[in-house]
Amino acid sequence: MRIAALDLGSNSFHLLVADVHVDGTFTAVAREKEMLRLGDDVARHGRIPPATADRAIAAVRRLRQLADALGAREFIAKATSAIRTAANGPELIDRIESETGVEVEVINGDEEARLVFAAIRASVVLEPPPALCFDLGGGSVEIMIGDASGLRWERSLPLGVGRLTAECVHDDPPSRADRKRLDERVRAGLEPLVDEVRKRSPGLGVGTSGTLNDLVRMAVALESGERTLPASTNALRASRSAVEQLHERIMEAKTSERRRMPGLEEQRRAELLPAGSTLLVTALELFDLDGLMVSDWALREGIVLDAVRSHDPSDWSDDPRALRRASVASLARRCNSDVAHTDHVARLARRLFDQTVDLHGLEDRDREMLEFAALLHDIGQHVSRKGHHRHAAYLVENGELRGFEPAEVAFLATLVRHHRRGDPKTSESRYAALTADDRTRLRKLAAMLRVADGLDRGRRGGVEDLEAFVGTDLVVIRLLARDDAELELWGARRRRELFEKVFARELELVVGGSRVPADV
Repeated sequence: MRIAALDLGSNSFHLLVADVHVDGTFTAVAREKEMLRLGDDVARHGRIPPATADRAIAAVRRLRQLADALGAREFIAKATSAIRTAANGPELIDRIESETGVEVEVINGDEEARLVFAAIRASVVLEPPPALCFDLGGGSVEIMIGDASGLRWERSLPLGVGRLTAECVHDDPPSRADRKRLDERVRAGLEPLVDEVRKRSPGLGVGTSGTLNDLVRMAVALESGERTLPASTNALRASRSAVEQLHERIMEAKTSERRRMPGLEEQRRAELLPAGSTLLVTALELFDLDGLMVSDWALREGIVLDAVRSHDPSDWSDDPRALRRASVASLARRCNSDVAHTDHVARLARRLFDQTVDLHGLEDRDREMLEFAALLHDIGQHVSRKGHHRHAAYLVENGELRGFEPAEVAFLATLVRHHRRGDPKTSESRYAALTADDRTRLRKLAAMLRVADGLDRGRRGGVEDLEAFVGTDLVVIRLLARDDAELELWGARRRRELFEKVFARELELVVGGSRVPADV
C-alpha cells in the first residue's frame, strides 16, 4: 500500500510518500518540502497573515497533487505548533480542507512527541538507554525520554527556532543584547526540567528535524575539516565541544556568512541558526550530555509508522538493535535477494567466526557486521550479475539502513564490495577511506565471508554445519554435509586465498569423518 504523510510544521510543510510492506516496514518513494516559516508570523503577530495563508494553501495543493500523481491510496495530514497556536489557525484549516480536499488533524504537543519518538526509535539505536530526544521545530521543541520499549516521558515547550528568532534576535550578527535575551529565554524554559530529566539518567542525546540535523552536520564538518559529509547522516554524532565551537562561530557571523558554512543543507535556515545553537548548547549543558546524535526521521515518518501499526499492531521488540536486522532484511527483500542462500551463508559465517575467535581476535560488533554482509552480499544481482559486488556496495550505501551510523554503513558497503576475490587495495576508494584498524578488520571478515559463501556454491544448503581446528600453520574446517559436498568443497577452496594470506595459515577443508591432521 502506498501512503502519503504531510507534516504541516511551523518552519516547513513536509511530504513523504512511502510504500508500506507486509512486514510493517516502508520504503520512501518521494520526499518534498515547502519552507513557509509560519512560526515566524505567529510569533510576531499571533496569527497567520492572509498572504502567508495563501502560500500555505497553494503548498498543500501542490503536495497533494504530487501524492495523487504517485498513486498514494491514503493521505494523512497533521498540523503542529504554528497552526495550533495561531488565532486564526482553525480558519486556515477550514480553507485547506475546502480548497484542497485535504483533511488536517491539528495535534497537541504530547501527540507530536509520541509520533516523533516512534520515528526516532525506528531510525537509530537508542544505546545506552534511555535516550533524551529533542525535536526542534519552528514553534516548539518536544523533549522526550524513552528506550526501545517506548516513550517514557515528554514535554512540549514554546521554544521553537522561529519563535525564538522573532522574539529575541534583532541584529545581524546577534548583538550582546540578543544573545542575552536568547540565553535567558531558553534557560527559563529548560531549567525547570533539569531535575525531572536527570533523575531518569539519560545515557544518550538524540535530535531530529531540520535545524538540529544541520547543526550536527555543521559541527562535524567544522571539527573534522571535511566539507563533504556522508550521503546519509542518520545517526551522525557531534561532540559537545564541537557544538560549542560551532555556536561561537554562528553567533559571530552574519546570516550571509552562515549560509556558506559547510554542512548547512538548507540555506534559508541560516537566519534561524543562532536560536537553534543557543538551545542546543544550553540543553547539552543543563542535561549533562556529551554530544548529540541525529535521526533523519521525524514527524512525517512517525505518521507513516502510526498508519502502518493501525493496520498491523506488531512493534519492535525491547532489543534496541532489532531495527538494524529488520532494516537489513528489508533492503535484501527490496532487492529480491535469494533469502535461502544468504541466510545459509550468514549461518555458516557466524559458525566460522565463533570457531576461530582465538585466530581472528575480533569482537561481537564484527560478528554482527559479518552476518549483515552475508545477508546483503548478493543484492547487487538486482541490478546486474556482472559486477554485482560493486552494485551491492552502492545499494548498501544508498539503502537508507536504519540504526547504523554513517561509518558503519561505509564499512558494511566496503565489506560487501570485497566479498568475491582479490586482496582489498587502497586503489579502491571505499577501502582507502577506512582507517588502518578498520582495514585490518575488513580483510579478516572478508576472508571468512568468502569461505562461507563458497560453502554454499550450489545454493542448496548442502553443508549443514562446520567445525574448525586451528593450528600454528594450518586451519582445518570439517564439514557436516548431506553428501560428499564436492561442489561446496570446490567453491570454498576457490575462495580461500585471502583467508590464508590474512591469517598466515593454510586452509584445508574435509568432509564428515575425514581425519584431521595431528598437528592441528
